Amino acid sequence: MELQSYLQKIGIINPKNIFYNLSVGKLVEHALLKNEGVLSETGAITITTGEYTGRSPEDRFIVDTENVHDFIYWGKVNKPISVEVFNKIYGRLMAYLENRDIYIFDGYAGADERFGLKVRFINEMAVQNLFVHQLFIRRNDLKDFEPDFTVIAVPNFKAQPIIDGTNSEAFVIINFEKRMIIIGGTKYCGEIKKSVFSVLNYILPQKNVLPMHCSANVGRDGDVALFFGLSGTGKTTLSADGNRFLIGDDEHGWSSEGVFNFEGGCYAKCIGLEKEKEPQIYNAIKFGTILENVVLDENRIPDYKDASLTENTRAGYPIEYIDNALLEGKAGHPKTIIFLTADAFGVLPPISKLTKEQAMYHFMSGYTSKLAGTERGIKEPKATFSACFGEPFMPLSPLKYAKMLGEKIEEHNVRVFLVNTGWIGGPYGIGHRINLKYTRRMVEAAINGELDNVKYEVHPIFNLNMPTFIDGVPSEILNPINTWNNKEEYIKSAEDLARRFDENFKRFDGNSEIFNF
Repeated sequence: MELQSYLQKIGIINPKNIFYNLSVGKLVEHALLKNEGVLSETGAITITTGEYTGRSPEDRFIVDTENVHDFIYWGKVNKPISVEVFNKIYGRLMAYLENRDIYIFDGYAGADERFGLKVRFINEMAVQNLFVHQLFIRRNDLKDFEPDFTVIAVPNFKAQPIIDGTNSEAFVIINFEKRMIIIGGTKYCGEIKKSVFSVLNYILPQKNVLPMHCSANVGRDGDVALFFGLSGTGKTTLSADGNRFLIGDDEHGWSSEGVFNFEGGCYAKCIGLEKEKEPQIYNAIKFGTILENVVLDENRIPDYKDASLTENTRAGYPIEYIDNALLEGKAGHPKTIIFLTADAFGVLPPISKLTKEQAMYHFMSGYTSKLAGTERGIKEPKATFSACFGEPFMPLSPLKYAKMLGEKIEEHNVRVFLVNTGWIGGPYGIGHRINLKYTRRMVEAAINGELDNVKYEVHPIFNLNMPTFIDGVPSEILNPINTWNNKEEYIKSAEDLARRFDENFKRFDGNSEIFNF
């Protein structure tokens, strides 16, 4: 369908100017002319997102239509909104766009064309159109492009909670029946990509493809590794390995032929970013990259340590900015899976090997611990459980994804490890973060098979298999109780965390048969 006809069909009438699939240079130029951001010393365009510096989970909805009602895992995460409310907001949104410039990018989500989505992104901000241009998959042949889904992101259009029944002026609404996503009231770019992932996470299991919130890389011998983990656990950092090829840093599908990236770019956290520790990410921040909420000094040099706007500072860039990226975004079946957790209680082992049943349990648990706001003055870490290590983006029951994962682990004989990138020697405030150098060595040993035939000891509380020796890692840290001065306090803290695991897992009561324990 011709573009103008398509816009009229969906209700966008009389836009001022239509800018279609502009180049990176032109989008940067438009964004600067419209004062949407400024250039940093590195050449990246730097933007601030105002009140919303991260996702707004309370403002995310799925339209409750007949075709999805019986399949969505409704609850606190997947909140329903009526067709009537959607139509009311959508009508005002269409009126808002009259006589305004719009930017359109036609691209793809999913490197495997058999399972990918054709997505049309419509933005009011040039910088957000640059973001989707860099983060999603770009192909030259767009003749007769017919979108499977349309995403309309209009940050300056706001909901009216009293009238609309929304929780705030921000909204992210997925309408599977209309094959459309509308986003307003928030400039945070992450809402755009995560909403597209939510659509894929709903559609792909119906095609026997497991969608996964994970990063992935592959060695020179074709050995694929997956890294699951919530924000701040090291998913992007550990998958960006100079000795391996990066497939992608955030979302992948696992089909009957192997894994494939959903994206054509990366969206890396950059708080505390240092060239020496994360050279690939550091060097990717150049012209064409979008820096979100990173503070610049008077010379426009990024200060990656400054968290005054948010700790959730981000860099969005195309995957080809990583020098050893696998540009085709596809590889074979995984040989190794790494579950990452940043345990601020300091009680989980730095690395442990999991059985298939344990892997499913920890996948369902999706544990990490967070420090509320900034770390200053916080005494108690907060245990956070997010099923499938990405519950906010999973429209189906977590049991569906866990069963698929278990089947694939068994079918392909995948080794699975739980890696703690958090604290040892005590909880946050007493102990210290595990040295990144040691974590990298442990992950390397897990992936290259060093840990297949070593001696293990069983953790008495978590029932985890802990290796007793890894070359290059101090043996005393492999069992975390050894790093605590007060062993009784360690046991008390470990038992407390174990109780939290049990309490969280009660929500899946009645379905424990899939774990065989």
